[in-house]
Amino acid sequence: MSVPRIRRTSLAAACLALATAGALALPATSASAATADGPLLNYVVNTKANHGQTKKAEREIEAAGGSVVASYEQIGVVIARSNDPGFAAKLRRSNTIDSVGASRTAGIQADVEDTVQEAAVPAAAPADGSEPLWANQWDMRQIGVDQAHAATLGSRSVVVGVLDSGIDATHEDLAANVDPALSASCLSGKADTSWQSWQPTSSDHGTHVAGTIAAAKNGKGIEGIAPGVRLAAVKVVDDGGFIYPEYAICGFVWAAEHHFKVTNNSYYVDPWMFNCADDPDQAAITEGVRRAVDYSRRGGVLNVAAAGNENIDLAHKTVDVSSPDDTTPVERPIDANCLDLPAELPGVVAVSSVGVKGDKSYYSSYGLNKVAVAAPGGDARYQLPDTPDHNGRVLSTVRGNKYAYMQGTSMASPHVTGVVALLASTHPWAGPDQLRSLLVKQADAHACPTGVYNPGGAGAWNATCEGGAENNGFYGAGVVSAAKAADWWRN
Repeated sequence: MSVPRIRRTSLAAACLALATAGALALPATSASAATADGPLLNYVVNTKANHGQTKKAEREIEAAGGSVVASYEQIGVVIARSNDPGFAAKLRRSNTIDSVGASRTAGIQADVEDTVQEAAVPAAAPADGSEPLWANQWDMRQIGVDQAHAATLGSRSVVVGVLDSGIDATHEDLAANVDPALSASCLSGKADTSWQSWQPTSSDHGTHVAGTIAAAKNGKGIEGIAPGVRLAAVKVVDDGGFIYPEYAICGFVWAAEHHFKVTNNSYYVDPWMFNCADDPDQAAITEGVRRAVDYSRRGGVLNVAAAGNENIDLAHKTVDVSSPDDTTPVERPIDANCLDLPAELPGVVAVSSVGVKGDKSYYSSYGLNKVAVAAPGGDARYQLPDTPDHNGRVLSTVRGNKYAYMQGTSMASPHVTGVVALLASTHPWAGPDQLRSLLVKQADAHACPTGVYNPGGAGAWNATCEGGAENNGFYGAGVVSAAKAADWWRN
């Protein structure tokens, strides 16, 4: 079973509870927009040219009875709001507008609260000077983080953006590395830099991701892959657990304009697990997010994303049963023209998950020439480690100075992001394309299993791996190595 929105499986924590809550209160719209009687929705409006057209588009949005939430002239995208059911159709008749799409199908209906399996921290650090919970960090040992730290902890000049549910900046293992000046919330559709806006409210997800990347080496609990780098919290997950397109667009633009080296994206853009080119709303969403991702890449950012927890072959899509996830999902056929955002966009590093044995996690999605690399994300069902806790999930930080276990490609992606941060530290001249090349080069090749992969033997998680040892659907170029990333002369 998998849970939509944030990339995690039902076993990513001990329990995932959904509690019904009131609809999200949206900012007031213009008087003209209030005259219609449809649901109040946000829209991604893409202009025909990146420069000089957004102001004209803003005027046309107002004339069509909408209001402007945010305007990104850099990429020719305007986020608009209207409760007129005919709003998109009106704008599509304009010569200024390239495409228009509703970013949601209904208001937010539920809050997501993570109930995690917490880890008890020993009263004293081990005598050997390691972190108190290092013995349970099988994932770090799997990719050679202990060897990497003998060479480097990462550079403070490297900024890693965590596009997620926020980071607990008061956590003892994260406080020193979170940079408030570079953090923001994108939940209004535009950046809010107030400290409280980017703190986590209903989810530990972003804090857990942040710990894997850069938890401090301070004798408090765990250690991250690159504890010497800086973290920027960019909140793109609302209290309903949704990452709507306008949130993601804002996040990627923010990353570009604040000179991040790498971002982690452990989610797919809601409300569609796959956005199809033949649907005008979904096509507009894809175009808007693509423009933002391309802008960040041109600005020097390498974006890393989770491949998903649905055990779907992204190279051979057939059906989507999970969309739209903010109203009532319906089964629909999908094909190669339907994209998982942002994982399938050009230049994005898509990451699959492995367990302690190095084999594909039972839940991990995959696909030849879709997955770039693999990393430990956990497999508590079929791949249990020989650690004091015997827990096949990934241990990291959560809110309130606590530590807990989760699993999913959400956990695999930040391992790759941390390795990229080390590569950026040892190769300060490298841009996103060079960093991606270095990342692929240092991965440890992992060949496909023979025949159909059938963990558990019951056929429930059957998957077929295509490709050779150097590039295949399960592992891409292989499992990443922090040890090699820190050893600059080998790259």
